[in-house]
Amino acid sequence: MPTRVAFLGPAGTYGEQAARELITLARLEKAELIACGGLRAVMDQLAQGHCDDAVVPVENSVEGGVTAIHDALWAHRELCIRRALVLPIRHALLSSGVITGITEVLSHPQALAQCAGWLATHLPEALQLPTSSTAEAARMVVGSRFRAAIASQAAGVDHGLTQLAYPINDVVGNRTRFLLLERGEPAKEGKVASLAFSLHRNAPGALLEALACVADQGLNMSRIESRPSKRELGEYVFFLDVELNGAAPSALGALIQRLEPLCGRLANFGAYPSSELKIAELSSG
Repeated sequence: MPTRVAFLGPAGTYGEQAARELITLARLEKAELIACGGLRAVMDQLAQGHCDDAVVPVENSVEGGVTAIHDALWAHRELCIRRALVLPIRHALLSSGVITGITEVLSHPQALAQCAGWLATHLPEALQLPTSSTAEAARMVVGSRFRAAIASQAAGVDHGLTQLAYPINDVVGNRTRFLLLERGEPAKEGKVASLAFSLHRNAPGALLEALACVADQGLNMSRIESRPSKRELGEYVFFLDVELNGAAPSALGALIQRLEPLCGRLANFGAYPSSELKIAELSSG
C-alpha cells in the first residue's frame, strides 16, 4: 500500500514542494500525495487516519508561527513530528493580463503579508483578496486580465500564467519551516525536539521556573511561542523547540521529567532531524 501524505493543495503550493522534498528525505516508499483544501483539513486527514503522514507549515521567518497548526497539535495528542524542512520562499506575481491592468491581487493571507511592501509600491490601488492557498489563487486568476495571483513560479507554469514580476517578497531571506507529521510514539533522539505545555498556576515566576529546566539540562531553546488555551482569558499554552545537538540520548527524557510536575499538561511531539534547502536544491518534480 502507498504511503498517503496530506498537504495544503491544490498542486503547485509551497506545501506540495515541501511534501515532495520531505518524502525524499524520509525515504517514504510509493508515496501518494493527497491535496487538501485547508490546513485544518490536512490535520483532520491525519488525525482521523485517512492519511499516514501530513506536511504542514509551522513557522515563517517574516510572519511568525502558523497558529492553526499549533492549535491542532495541542488538540491531537496522538501526533508527533517525524522531520522538519526549512524551505526558501520566493513569490511571483502571475496573471493572464499585464501589470498596468491589475486591479485585484489574490493569494493566501501569509503571502499577501509577505509582499505587503512591494504591493504598496507597485500596486497601491489594487484590492487584495485572501484565498485558501497560493496555488488556488493562481487557479482563480486564469483567463482574467485584471486579476493577479501571488504564488510560486511552479504554480504559474502549471496554470499557463504570465510572470509579471519576480521575486516580490519584501524580505530576501523569506523562509518557511514545514513539518512532516504522523501518528505514533514520539522519537527520543534527533537534532531538535518540540514540546508544548500549560502551567499548573498563573503566578509570578511560574514560566521562568519551567524554562529554567531547559537551561539546567544544558539545552538551547531555539523557539518559544504562546497560544491562548481557549479555556479562559489569560491562560496560555507554550510551544518550544530545544536543540539536542551534542546532548546525551537521555537529555529529552530528563527535561520532560523535570517539566511534568510544573505543567497542567505537557505534550511531547518528539525529537527529529531538521534540514534546510537552498533555492538551487529544490526538486523540479
